[in-house]
Amino acid sequence: MNILVIGGGGREHALIWKLKQSSGASEIFCIPGNAGIAQLAKCVDKPIDDFPYIEKYCKNNNIGLIIVGPEVPLIKGFVDYFEKKNFKVFGPNKLAAQLEGSKAFAKTFMKKCNIPTAGFEIFTSPKQALEFIKNPHFSNAYGQPGYPIVIKADGLAAGKGVMICHTLAEAEKAIDVIMLKKVFGTAGDKVVIEEFIAGEEASILCFTDGETIEPMVPVQDHKRIYDDDQGPNTGGMGCYAPVTKLNDDLHHKIREKVLQPTINGLKQEKIVYRGVIYVGIMIVNGDPFVLEYNVRFGDPETQVIMPLLKTDLLKIIEYINLGKLKDIKVEWANKHCVCVVIASSGYPGGFQKGKLITGLGETAMLPETMVFHAGTSFPQKETVQGLIEYDRSQIITAGGRVLGVTVTGNTLKEAIDRAYEAVPLVKFEGAQWRKDIGRKGL
Repeated sequence: MNILVIGGGGREHALIWKLKQSSGASEIFCIPGNAGIAQLAKCVDKPIDDFPYIEKYCKNNNIGLIIVGPEVPLIKGFVDYFEKKNFKVFGPNKLAAQLEGSKAFAKTFMKKCNIPTAGFEIFTSPKQALEFIKNPHFSNAYGQPGYPIVIKADGLAAGKGVMICHTLAEAEKAIDVIMLKKVFGTAGDKVVIEEFIAGEEASILCFTDGETIEPMVPVQDHKRIYDDDQGPNTGGMGCYAPVTKLNDDLHHKIREKVLQPTINGLKQEKIVYRGVIYVGIMIVNGDPFVLEYNVRFGDPETQVIMPLLKTDLLKIIEYINLGKLKDIKVEWANKHCVCVVIASSGYPGGFQKGKLITGLGETAMLPETMVFHAGTSFPQKETVQGLIEYDRSQIITAGGRVLGVTVTGNTLKEAIDRAYEAVPLVKFEGAQWRKDIGRKGL
């Protein structure tokens, strides 16, 4: 079967790396891909929401399955469009993708299904939102009324639309930025204001066919740019799996209070959900609270999940699309995995591209070590005929998060130690990374 993967980050590189191990995968294609993916798949640098072009490309390359990585095309109705054209697609449809596309929809859904989450209010009027924050009537994580509170833009805001506000002045600024100045565009037409809860975070990614839900190994992401969770939020500076602090009792609570009610609620709403559902969890005093839903594989979570997955990924996807997930046993390696993200200087703010990357070959030779590319490309050169083509003998930076050095080990400490032996071997000007990925698990 020829497979097309949509996306060009570390998540897609990890998925393609895993798909290459499947006997059922013939040729793999990727739009747009990156320099690392190009070593495993045929890449075409085209927009991921150009549905007519992708449709023509699929027909020309006899694509039997499309796997959608990022959330944006899912929310724009990618699955609906291509299923109408009789293509097999892995991912939720537009209606189901609202769980990530609208925080107001997700919070309302949780409330309706009695899924534990932070208290909240929804506002479409800046005036009413400003009036509410003067005296927010739900308690915070410390059992006291008032601040801190969390203000979220309703729609997608590239991971920057969530603001923790410790004072009224900070909350007023958040409303101004989101709803009045429209820094995040139409994502700020509506806001969710909710109580702040503090605890231990975990990412629970699950396979589901709409009837059965199968959790993957739990992951803990590290969002802040600096060690000890300091500095601004990022798309993720690294993660580890499995989360050592999730005991059997917590696993049971998450399944009974969160996962099964989610599937039941989707069915009650007559929403057909097939694909991956990612539940962001906060553990507070031994109980799970849902922070958010995502409707796809996480990044960088996928980079630590795929190396631990023993079952053929393509077979899992095929069973899901047939509505028969219950008929396949999903197995996991009894190991630990750590991913350390190497980012460009200045990220998550402004950064420069085009920095030459060295040491990738040396790193790849280390045992149980994989380097998944996120923001990489090939430099361009001019040919004798005056044409521009890519120089595939070199790899350069092309994004904020550049690479994910991913290592497995028999223990979490072994995986961490190996990862930090490998990371310094990869070099480019301005490279930065956290030094404490996985330490919470110890």
